[in-house]
Amino acid sequence: MLLATLFLATVARAEVLVQDVRLWAGPNATRVVLDLSAPVGHKLFTLDHPARVVVDLKPARLGAGLGQMPGGTGLVQAVRGANKADGEARIVLDLASSAKPRSFLVRPEGRYGHRLIIELDNQQSQLRTPVVRANEGERDLVIAIDPGHGGEDPGAIGPRGTYEKDVVLAVSRKLAERINREPGMRAVMTREGDYFLSLRQRVERARLLGADLFVSVHADAFKNPKAHGSSVYVLSSKGATDEAARWLAARENAADLVGGVSLDDKDDLLASVLLDLSQNASIGASLEVGEFVLERLGAVNRLHKASVQQAGFAVLKAPDIPSILVETAFISNHDEEKRLRDKRYQEQLAAALVSGIREYFYRNPPPGTWVAHNRQRAPGPREVVIARGDTLSAIATRYNTSVPALRRHNGLRGDNIRVGQVLTIPGG
Repeated sequence: MLLATLFLATVARAEVLVQDVRLWAGPNATRVVLDLSAPVGHKLFTLDHPARVVVDLKPARLGAGLGQMPGGTGLVQAVRGANKADGEARIVLDLASSAKPRSFLVRPEGRYGHRLIIELDNQQSQLRTPVVRANEGERDLVIAIDPGHGGEDPGAIGPRGTYEKDVVLAVSRKLAERINREPGMRAVMTREGDYFLSLRQRVERARLLGADLFVSVHADAFKNPKAHGSSVYVLSSKGATDEAARWLAARENAADLVGGVSLDDKDDLLASVLLDLSQNASIGASLEVGEFVLERLGAVNRLHKASVQQAGFAVLKAPDIPSILVETAFISNHDEEKRLRDKRYQEQLAAALVSGIREYFYRNPPPGTWVAHNRQRAPGPREVVIARGDTLSAIATRYNTSVPALRRHNGLRGDNIRVGQVLTIPGG
């Protein structure tokens, strides 16, 4: 009896507890997260009529604290679970439609412990392609806005408990609204809600949507709470070299396009030359647009770095799209966290970003775009964020208007303007 009792106790200790089940839904995929007490072996398979995904974990059991399974969302209509007699736990996902599942285990990180993640891609979803203007074939500039983190990944967390994923989504939505008000420009979002996307998925979405620029929005964090300021990053040469190797290795398996040219049918030397040309041009354009954006960010916040920085961020590695990563402020800094939560400050950040983006594209318009054809006579109002050293007369000269028109259009009584103030430029 003693030996049997010790054996049963050992088996009980070896069992992994499924502590929680969480769901996150996006427009093209749904993520299911199983919180575990330890890593566990699992088997994943699908069933039809109706569509289901079944997950068997062994040795494991559903924890007593799990309680009721979560309600359905996205592709998942319902979640069911049970402990089987052989020391195996089974979870069944009832699906709204067929989906392609994949799963992987994740080690503890931050506030999360061991997790089994199941990603369900909607096989029926399709990304919208960019709209081309019928008038003389002039197309809109497509700006891909990427709010960092999302879903189970909160990003950095401020002293007051503010999640990075929430504030960057708010800033990104305001940026998209402003871009969509610009003639000849259209914003697309990599995520429009609180759900997770991998770094590769973000880049792939931007490429599939035909983006002319990729802007990833973040809020920085550091162990020193006094760290402050805004920064702009572009891809480093080392990051570009690593990505080039990955693309060249994969080109036999996928007809990826670089600047509209497929690499899958090119020999090694030609493919390498084409990729280098595309990446060098992309990094050069990224540095240029980054300088415009950094200058305008300096009007609404102190700069953490006075020049555009380069790093190997995976989200910047599209070889044929100029890409920048904007650290809007330090969420780990108490004062900057407070500002990031302020809707007015979020509007100022969005205005600064669109001002820099607009200035870059009006100086470097891609051929065939509405901006390239109409930049000298663009109608309607536009906005500028006042930077240090700006004066009304200099702004009037820059935007081909007059000081009295600026005063009248913005309700100014004199010539005094302040850093960070947003002025609307009259059209015409």
